[in-house]
Amino acid sequence: MAGRTYLDKAYGLGDAESTRAFYADWAATYDAEVKANGYVTPDRCAKALAGALADPGAPILDIGCGTGLSGIALREAGFTTVDGTDLSQEMIDIATHRGDIYRELFLGLARDPLPIPPGQYDNAAAIGVFSPGHAPPETMDIVMGFLPKGGCFVFSLNDHALEDPSYARKIEQVIADGTAEQAFREHGPHLPGIGLESTVIVLRKL
Repeated sequence: MAGRTYLDKAYGLGDAESTRAFYADWAATYDAEVKANGYVTPDRCAKALAGALADPGAPILDIGCGTGLSGIALREAGFTTVDGTDLSQEMIDIATHRGDIYRELFLGLARDPLPIPPGQYDNAAAIGVFSPGHAPPETMDIVMGFLPKGGCFVFSLNDHALEDPSYARKIEQVIADGTAEQAFREHGPHLPGIGLESTVIVLRKL
């Protein structure tokens, strides 16, 4: 790919400000670069979530929506009411121009408490978001806090996140303490172009 590439640097980010600046700079070429590397996790996550739900019309929050590739996948899987949030205004600006993919878009950090009142969203997605330097494991607690009983949360853990035991421990914790049950789990391709895989998981709140 001509010009500057970002993908090989995306997994070594540190604090929230450096992450925001990195994605702001990457926004204009993000779609082209991840598509060139066969990014399939949005489709995998959307299909997994659709298979776990009875009502695809229920509102869903797409956390870390980026330029909207995850929103497109959710729409294609049958979800009709999708809102998105991301840390980068530049990413959101691109998602805004994708027609009616999103009902609403707003700024928000996955690593901080999201300003979401309980009951506003029936389900949530964090597609390609959980990774060291991006969203921490505690984001699962935040999402489970605003989802209603029966609500589902789909997310992916790429190979870098799977190497960090804190993500697996958090999943085990929310299942063991009765907060949620695991409705789906599958390991498969993430970014084949760089040889990166991911596990897609759906948690259903109890």
